[in-house]
Amino acid sequence: MAVTGCAGTPPAPIVDLPATGSEATVAVDPFWRNANVYFLMTDRFANGDPFNDQAVPSRDDAGPLRGFEGGDIRGVIQRIDEGYFNALGVDAIWTTPLIENVHGSVGEGEWGRTYAYHGYWPRDWTRVDPRFGTEADLAQLVRAAHGRGLRVIVDVIINHSGPVTEAGDPRWPDTWVRPSVACTHQSFATATACELSFTLQDMRTESEAPVELPDFLVERWRAEGRLQGETAELDAFFSRTGYPRAPKYYIVKWLTDWVREYGIDGFRVDTAKHVEPEIWGVLKHEAQIALAEWRRRNPERIAGDHPFYMVGEVFNFGLDDFSQARGRLYDYGDRKVDFYQHGFDALINMGFATHARQPIADHYATYADQLTRGAFSGRGVLSYISSHDDMGPLDPERRDARATATRLMLSPGGVQIYYGDEVGRSLVIPGTLGDATLRSRFDWMAVKSNEELLRHWQRLGRFRHAHRAVGAGRHSELSRDPYVFARTLDGEQSDRVVMAVGLPAGYTRVPVGAVFADGTLLRDAYGAATATVVDGHVTLEHAKDVVLLEVVQ
Repeated sequence: MAVTGCAGTPPAPIVDLPATGSEATVAVDPFWRNANVYFLMTDRFANGDPFNDQAVPSRDDAGPLRGFEGGDIRGVIQRIDEGYFNALGVDAIWTTPLIENVHGSVGEGEWGRTYAYHGYWPRDWTRVDPRFGTEADLAQLVRAAHGRGLRVIVDVIINHSGPVTEAGDPRWPDTWVRPSVACTHQSFATATACELSFTLQDMRTESEAPVELPDFLVERWRAEGRLQGETAELDAFFSRTGYPRAPKYYIVKWLTDWVREYGIDGFRVDTAKHVEPEIWGVLKHEAQIALAEWRRRNPERIAGDHPFYMVGEVFNFGLDDFSQARGRLYDYGDRKVDFYQHGFDALINMGFATHARQPIADHYATYADQLTRGAFSGRGVLSYISSHDDMGPLDPERRDARATATRLMLSPGGVQIYYGDEVGRSLVIPGTLGDATLRSRFDWMAVKSNEELLRHWQRLGRFRHAHRAVGAGRHSELSRDPYVFARTLDGEQSDRVVMAVGLPAGYTRVPVGAVFADGTLLRDAYGAATATVVDGHVTLEHAKDVVLLEVVQ
């Protein structure tokens, strides 16, 4: 994008990438299938630069937790530099959208007014929101993360722009957005060609018709001195790709610029089921091209060579309810879509809280079966106990926070830590309405006051980070009572571990079956003891209720 000074340079062709959508035929990298992803709301995580808090002046009229709270990119960088994420065994940091959002607010009454603190109301896809920082801050965030072996995933949106507001936030032209048509979710069309909310301007993502840039965007770029550069880059993009100048392709270009310029490692796609699925394959393909270009220009800054990752939010979708009747298809009523065939490496598993009501042995066995032999074999999922918009989190008052942490972090598949899970941040905030209760500020004092819980998360997270078999391996039960199980991963990234959950006090002899041969020296990564395998067991005199066994290298 032109703000970085490389305007008008046509992207170099990449010829060694799969055709759009064909990546769905290849199993997802075990790194991503096992990923430990930390999801943070940028505005609510940490305020590293108070000077940008009023970069866009706003009135003090927001409802409870519905205005900006000051969190920014600099705050995330500070925690990266302190090693906070590494201590949790995090593989990738996922931020809410960082693009510039609308400046004004919507709504009133009992909820109060809501501002775009969450990042999901785009105004300009080509700039970082000044309330979060600058493009230079984003570049530093990626450098800092890569320097510590962390990947960066950013939330992206194609479905909609933000609302028209009292602060002069514009209405996009009718060639770009449709007149107000509310979604009814009765069919594919009534879930895609419609407005999810009165606050959102629905992009005409079904259209292939060329459109001109909106006047307000042209005027802005001209005033900022970047019109020539931005238009030259667009000309080069459309010339290289042959895509028509339809709204969705402009946005694909703008989103993949963040990869090309800064080395973003992955996208979390917002409202994936509300857009025609074919565009997601295009987005993935263009992102792969962009990341290959960035890596070629920045060989010394590559944090590993794992492929570009794309995970989708298909609301109310997840691993099936233990019947596999649905498989991995999303059913609109008149059309079924397999999003894994449209560029996605993983989908967010929104069923984990419900499935966690099952006995843990049944829960894990069913997940493992679907992920290794069933409909999701070789695919990725991202499970969670809480998030920013799921009003049914597991244990919202954190009454059993230690057990829910264990259940999540040792689960088959990838996992998502939602900021504050690790310190027991309550999801029941008096005085808030709707999803605001899920989005309170991170209380950094809780890092000390809830240190025991944090250490539990850290031990589990670092073990998962060290062993891809935890999320991506084959699952086998070694003992039901107490519950002891193994995960094994074969191939180039071979790995094997044995884990136990809920061991009673005084239990010392842990079975490892044939996973480890007699004479193998093992370490319990949770309690730090070591022991040698004898007759298919290890004896741990001071085992905790959780045991995490790995080979001593």
